[in-house]
Amino acid sequence: MAIEVRPAVVFEDVATMVGPKRPDANVCWCLSYRLPSKEHLALGGPARGERVRQLVAEDPPPGVLAYDGDDVVGWAAVHPRADTSFARNRRIPHVDDLPVWSLWCVRVRPGHRGTGIVHHLVAGAVELARSYGAPAVEAYPVDNDGARVDLTMAYVGTRAVFERAGFVKVADTRSVLNGFPRVLMRRDLGDGT
Repeated sequence: MAIEVRPAVVFEDVATMVGPKRPDANVCWCLSYRLPSKEHLALGGPARGERVRQLVAEDPPPGVLAYDGDDVVGWAAVHPRADTSFARNRRIPHVDDLPVWSLWCVRVRPGHRGTGIVHHLVAGAVELARSYGAPAVEAYPVDNDGARVDLTMAYVGTRAVFERAGFVKVADTRSVLNGFPRVLMRRDLGDGT
């Protein structure tokens, strides 16, 4: 399996990864952290997909996609923190004033999970942020100490996944997901790696 990670610039592939089976369904579309709360809550059904279509057309794109050949198999949301709800989140602290990027969602399609695609996605998200001059990338995974994380909550990733990608824990948070505390992890991009 040769996984290639690319910027998320193909709406149909983003829709495959984060969109609903029915166009009128009110699913996340990975917008809950990307948009201000008021806008996020006001969008419903097909309007959610149209908003994602707009984001995909913007520069920088809203994340990265992983491909196995021509098949899209993964998604990671990454964007400047200032353009996300993490800029105002009271449970996730700001450790300094660096214009960091946030990496908040990693998804792998069923049938492809457990094959290491998540590691490709995290690396690809870091590279996208680096290509736009980000000084660092932050993630907010659960600190599950190896315990099983419910699949619906696994989108935030685990501390171990991010440690393997060179992230270090820089702060505790007041956020809990699936019974596990979330930690703020950061990968400094100023070191040239």
